[in-house]
Amino acid sequence: MLPISTPTFNAILNATSSIFMIAGYIFIRRNNKTAHRNCMIGAMMSSSLFLISYLIYHAFHGSTKFTGVGLVRNIYLTILLTHTTLAVVVLPLVITTFYRGWKSNFQRHVRIARWTFPIWLYVSVTGVIVYFMLYHLYPAR
Repeated sequence: MLPISTPTFNAILNATSSIFMIAGYIFIRRNNKTAHRNCMIGAMMSSSLFLISYLIYHAFHGSTKFTGVGLVRNIYLTILLTHTTLAVVVLPLVITTFYRGWKSNFQRHVRIARWTFPIWLYVSVTGVIVYFMLYHLYPAR
């Protein structure tokens, strides 16, 4: 049993992925390929753990209703819609980008990473935002 809730654990994993991605980006801009590789492995591992935990949690728990109303509800739903749509889109991009880097196919890796990185980062960051809005700003009563 976790000392924190599963949604909190999932948000921590998303935040961890974001930090690894940003650090990996900084390292590759500084041409530190080893540190970049290590950060991206960390991002992949934390994102993979997140996805497994998220799917198991929602298989047993179902959805949590957002209780905010008015403008904040529209903001939440917009963030949720873009987050969810891009999460589906980014999964094959992440796998392909990671595979190409792992196999040292750097020319093709860089070409797709330019698309994968901002989408993956957006999905990870908005995952934390959705968690915060759902469980802290407007928790279910």
